[in-house]
Amino acid sequence: MVLALQICGALIVAAALLQAGAGAAAEINRVLGNRRMDRRRLEQFRTRTDILIRRADADRQRSELTWAGKRKFRVAERRVENRAGDICSFVLTPHDGGALPPYLPGQFLTFELKIPDQPAPVVRCYSLSGSPETRDSYRVSIKRLPPPPGADLPPGLSSSFFHDTVKPGDVLDVMAPNGSFCLDTHSDRPIVLIAGGVGLTPLLSMLKWLADTGSHRETWFFQAARNSDDIAMRDEIRAITDNNSHFHSVVLYSQPTETCVQGKDYDRTGFLTLDVLKDTLGTSNYDFYVCGPPPMMEMVTASLRDWGVPDSDVHFEAFGPASVKKPHAAETSGKAIKVEFTRSGKKLVWTEAEGTLLELADANGVQISSGCRVGNCGTCSTALTRGSVSYVAKPASKPPAGSALLCIACPQGDVALDA
Repeated sequence: MVLALQICGALIVAAALLQAGAGAAAEINRVLGNRRMDRRRLEQFRTRTDILIRRADADRQRSELTWAGKRKFRVAERRVENRAGDICSFVLTPHDGGALPPYLPGQFLTFELKIPDQPAPVVRCYSLSGSPETRDSYRVSIKRLPPPPGADLPPGLSSSFFHDTVKPGDVLDVMAPNGSFCLDTHSDRPIVLIAGGVGLTPLLSMLKWLADTGSHRETWFFQAARNSDDIAMRDEIRAITDNNSHFHSVVLYSQPTETCVQGKDYDRTGFLTLDVLKDTLGTSNYDFYVCGPPPMMEMVTASLRDWGVPDSDVHFEAFGPASVKKPHAAETSGKAIKVEFTRSGKKLVWTEAEGTLLELADANGVQISSGCRVGNCGTCSTALTRGSVSYVAKPASKPPAGSALLCIACPQGDVALDA
């Protein structure tokens, strides 16, 4: 009987010890779990803090290191980017050896080119295609523009100059980074980047910035091209998306050749349509950035609108003068408006059929310096001595008070210009 009681007591003690042990184990697991969660939260906090510090430092450097007017840059490297050979990158370093301001992902450089047989320097803007986190050089990637189809016109003047003449060691006049087609670097919203042809350049800069700053924003990069001969920088994009679980790329070929292998060279055949976006994304809850030829941008932006994407979530870059919309009768009511070019002594009549004020000046022999013709470079900024204008496209930066960017300006009434 005593032995039985002893055994029973031992069992009770053992059960109590087991229960206590289980409780202790559960408590230990809870504490360890809390510590792991605290470490994850701490790591997330440190990452977020690091990003904010880097952004603030970049903002400060942009303000302190930017320059006014022209600055000399040396061409450090020239590299062909596609099989067709019509897209070429140029890496530029400051000739004075000074520091460079970081730029916002999506911005461009403005060049003043001394092209032989041209009566005046030619001003052109080209998007930066490198990473804004690269602080010792800038990179632009330029497509050689052929003559317009069906027109007896020469090929692109500045792009031909870059491809045929500019080589490593040459020195170019460059203005500071500029432009309003920029990634919102302070947002955490998911992003869709849609590139057509060489329109990929500002979007690639955005993707590189996201990767180099350790962003966890979900990002999709859609790249549309005709085939493997035309596509550029695909390997750069894949190197980023393949090594980051938050980033994804989709390559579309509209005219794949027999040597193009689906699943290796490209992902889908055809054009980028709304059905492709819906099938891939599933939801429209993204910020969309679009850059490419005008017909593609018109189609994509209209499709996004049909999908219910708010205009505030769709950002696009003007891609040459054809991207700038023309004034409509609703904007001008069909009125004939008087335009005076005071220094030229010309008094003209403007109607909506004339286009922009720069087009009116060109058609009537009024010499006005211009460059990009899409409101980016500011070369056509002209003093407005009387009246006011409206813009048919958003300027990259606000012109000085009392001046107007004539390449995208239309008069709101009778005006006088110092030209």
